[in-house]
Amino acid sequence: MWREKAPGVGREQCVRRAFQGSGLRIEGISLWVELLALIGMPLVVLLAALVPALRARRLSATEAISAGSAPRRNGHGLRVQRRLSGSRLPPSVSLGLGLPLARPGRTALTLCAIVLGVLTVTFATGLADTVVKATEASKEDVDLTMRPANPFFEEETTKERSDTEMEALLRSVAGAAEVTPDVIVPLTLAGRADAVDGFFLRGDHTKLGYDKQLVGGRWLKGPGETVVASEFLNQTGMKVGDRLTLVLAGKRTEVTVVGSLMNQTVDRLLFDRATLTRLDADYRPQTHQFRYHVKLAPDTTPEQYAAAVDRAAGPGLYPVHRSAASFTVAVVSLSTALSLMLGTVAALGVFNTVVLDTRERRRDMGMLKSIGMTPRQVIAMVVTSMAALGLVGGLIGVPLGMAAHRVAVPLVAEAALVTIPRSVLDVWATPTLALLVLSGVTLAVLGALLPSRRAARLTISEALRSE
Repeated sequence: MWREKAPGVGREQCVRRAFQGSGLRIEGISLWVELLALIGMPLVVLLAALVPALRARRLSATEAISAGSAPRRNGHGLRVQRRLSGSRLPPSVSLGLGLPLARPGRTALTLCAIVLGVLTVTFATGLADTVVKATEASKEDVDLTMRPANPFFEEETTKERSDTEMEALLRSVAGAAEVTPDVIVPLTLAGRADAVDGFFLRGDHTKLGYDKQLVGGRWLKGPGETVVASEFLNQTGMKVGDRLTLVLAGKRTEVTVVGSLMNQTVDRLLFDRATLTRLDADYRPQTHQFRYHVKLAPDTTPEQYAAAVDRAAGPGLYPVHRSAASFTVAVVSLSTALSLMLGTVAALGVFNTVVLDTRERRRDMGMLKSIGMTPRQVIAMVVTSMAALGLVGGLIGVPLGMAAHRVAVPLVAEAALVTIPRSVLDVWATPTLALLVLSGVTLAVLGALLPSRRAARLTISEALRSE
């Protein structure tokens, strides 16, 4: 069986490489950000408490004593409640729909919490879908990439074979449909101090799927051309059609930038293999500089093929690690955690509102129970009042979340000097939007369920005794 000999990498290193490979960089948190969080959060809490505190200061003793048992009635709210009571809706539903209108200020704050929760869920969902879509677009259309062992880092080495012999061997192993070799050569560019890696492809490299990653220009058609990362063009101020001078061991040749790719590292330039011959016909790369991209037959798995290669060639050929999946998992996990946190905050806001409302309406609920309202109808009334707010919050929050996604994602890409196609932003489908709208209802119902059950257990004597 084949054995993995490449040095192991931890989860943190894997995620770090994934972010760097996508044009993003891992940056530490500055001290001023931590200080701002430590000082800013208490200030936010104080400001949130200031408005009700100032209002409480203006209350007279009579108003303060009666506030808990005799809430003020909103005239417009009463009119709406009367109209709803005359409809064909069940009494518990019509009463529930009118409850939010009795306290418009409190209702507005609760609605803001729901909108914020739905906005966050919508934005996080769009971000995760964009990352998945971009990752899928940036994947090469190969099932396995094999590399020969590097004698500087690995003990086992393959039998000395030329590049063409290695390609022929990989093609001869059962399960290989296509094999595309490339060789990685360190280069310098005239006028630039930083080294770059030239990936010189041979064969039908149009089948590797790079054309799906293009955000500008076209794919390679022959020697004298290069395709680079969009970040490379953004960093250097160049554009498709400009020319670069490659330098290898003092020898030079000019190439034309014919295309840019979305998700390539900045120091990776792609060429046709004939460009290497034009640059230095005598250059002889080491065996470990080669890579072999293999497209497998439909009934062959990468593990099966790697094991067959191990049997045919002996130890020393290994799969290349890819960390794009780790990047996807990291972003999707972050989006999920963000959605859960803000969703919990929204649900707690609803919970707080319902607790206050049910405490203020103990007398009303006692009277309703005295004329025959059942505990289930009490629950239905309270939950309906919040579900209506959840629906309104969903209808408002979803468009806002979509707008935030449309603005924030290109800004992040621009900050990373990466160009992304508009197609990766088109992630919204009608069923998804419907579910996102319903997420507002879900948040509201979850927040209202527990206090509504408590209100349903309230007895008539307990309710009237509160007076």
